[in-house]
Amino acid sequence: MKERAERKRLMTLQILKESPEPISSHTIRELLAERGLEISERTVRFHLQALDNMGFTAYKEKKGRYITPKGLLELSRSHVYEKVGFLSSKIDDMTYRMTYNYHTGEGKVLVNISLIERKDLLAAVGMIVPYLKTRFSTGEMITLFREGENLGEIVIPQGYVGIGTVCSITLNGILLSSGVPVMSLFGGLLEITNGKAERFTALIKYEGTSLDPLEIYIKSGMTNCTGIIEDGSGQVGASFREIPASSRDYVVSINEEIKKIGLGGFIEIGYPGQSLLDIPVAHERCGIVVAGGLNSVSVAHEGGIEVISKALSGLVEFDRLFKYTELMDRAKEILGQE
Repeated sequence: MKERAERKRLMTLQILKESPEPISSHTIRELLAERGLEISERTVRFHLQALDNMGFTAYKEKKGRYITPKGLLELSRSHVYEKVGFLSSKIDDMTYRMTYNYHTGEGKVLVNISLIERKDLLAAVGMIVPYLKTRFSTGEMITLFREGENLGEIVIPQGYVGIGTVCSITLNGILLSSGVPVMSLFGGLLEITNGKAERFTALIKYEGTSLDPLEIYIKSGMTNCTGIIEDGSGQVGASFREIPASSRDYVVSINEEIKKIGLGGFIEIGYPGQSLLDIPVAHERCGIVVAGGLNSVSVAHEGGIEVISKALSGLVEFDRLFKYTELMDRAKEILGQE
């Protein structure tokens, strides 16, 4: 029954996404019928109320329902591709599609999108910038998306600004293009004490989930990225990966290069066959730990600002990114302020 209800609600969200204006429950019922789903208008209203309660839809007086930014993200997360292939398949696909060459500084990198209401943008930026200075972010680079711009399946809705943070899978792509295969194992919460990575306190395997683990941790209020800014201690999103043991020295040299261009690099690089932060590593492999790309916007969420995030949103040209030192001025420009 739960699966049937979810199917009806996803079909409803898809109809609302395709409509250029709010529509009534009667119209929704007719459009559902055209797609082979015959249900009563009363049932449609029941599901619409549930979607309203979850923040996926909203009602505009005398016009009808429309899909919210939360609803758009929920719809994109629920595609069959992600449910069947799981997140690990999407990671592999996006890694392969990335074209960035760290030698030339050209090509496309993978970013996450976080939607923030225009009225909250400057406050959010004020929280995000200090975090981007720490080594527990995916570097110094970031970008902004205006209303109406799109990245992959996400269109920045009216009244919102999109913040694009570098996805940590970008580092997978850099290594792959350099001939180093990477196995992404899990995302987790990493405990930091006085600026030092101590241990993972929570783990979610990529092969068994359709959602990015850091999205889950942020929504659940489990992160403490703010603590990293305040005293160097907290809980941040991070992922654990493995590389061939024979590639370690090469990866260390690549890591130094990508840190110079503002892409953050790895938090930890282990040694062949040795556990890393108490996580066992396969024979002839080395463990590596990478900071989550959504950590910086998690600070805004922790500060009480509504942030709607989706990891692995899409690919952008590297020259679309800029250093965090420009973020406040760029945000003011989008808002039309001096």
